[in-house]
Amino acid sequence: MGDSPTWTAAPAAAERARSVLAAAWSCAVTADGGREEFVGAHTVGEDGRVILDVPADSTLLAAAVCAPRGEPSAVLEFADVSPVPVRNRIRARLWMAGWFSVEGERLAFRPTRVVLRQGSGATVVDLDEFAAAVPDPLATAEAGLLTHLADCHGDAVERLTRLVEPDSLHGAVKVQPVAVDRHGLTLRIERARAHGDVRLAFHQPADTVAQLTERMHILLTQASAASCPRALQRQRTDDDG
Repeated sequence: MGDSPTWTAAPAAAERARSVLAAAWSCAVTADGGREEFVGAHTVGEDGRVILDVPADSTLLAAAVCAPRGEPSAVLEFADVSPVPVRNRIRARLWMAGWFSVEGERLAFRPTRVVLRQGSGATVVDLDEFAAAVPDPLATAEAGLLTHLADCHGDAVERLTRLVEPDSLHGAVKVQPVAVDRHGLTLRIERARAHGDVRLAFHQPADTVAQLTERMHILLTQASAASCPRALQRQRTDDDG
C-alpha cells in the first residue's frame, strides 16, 4: 500500500481489532469444558478466522470432538499490551464469540460476535467489516519500534512533547511512547496519580517502517520549530530545584 490522500487520524474499529488479533501472542478460551490459556498456538486467516493448534489432552479439543454437532460455542479473549512499561499496560481487549469446528488435529474458530474494548469504551465490530479489514501494517513490528524509541531516543520523545498542548502536560512526571500505527504516534503522559494519552497524527499514513521513519522525522522537525511547553518548563524547574 502506498500513500493515500484519503485516510483517518486513527484506525477504524475493525482494523484495530484485526491488529490486536495479528499481534497477540496468547489467547484465553472459555468454553463448556472450562477456560484454557494458549501461548503461541493460534494463527489468523485472511478473513479473521482463528486456527488453534491445541495439545491432544486439551479439554477444549475433547469438547469439540464430543459436541453433538462437533461445533462447541466458545469465547476467545486477546489482550493488547503496551511493550513499554507504563501504568495500565492493557491498551485494548478483544473478545470473539463463536463456534469451533475440528479440522484434523486443529480447531478452527468462526466468530459470530466481535467486541473491541479500548479506553474510550466497548465497540461491537461489524462482522463483514471485521472479515474484510486488514491489520495495521506496523502491528507486528510495533513492539520493537516502541521499545527502541523509548530506550534509545528519550531525547526525541521529549522533543515531541512540544507538539502537545501545554495543559495536557501540566503535572507530568514522565512521558513515554505507548502506541504507534500507520496513522500516528500516541504518547502516554503520566502524572503523580493519573495519566492520559495524546495522539500525534502523521500527515500521511505510513505503510512501511521506512515510511514511518520519514513520518517521525517530519514530526521531530515540527517539534524543533515549536517552543517548549510552559508546563514542561515548570516541571523541569521543579526537578532542578
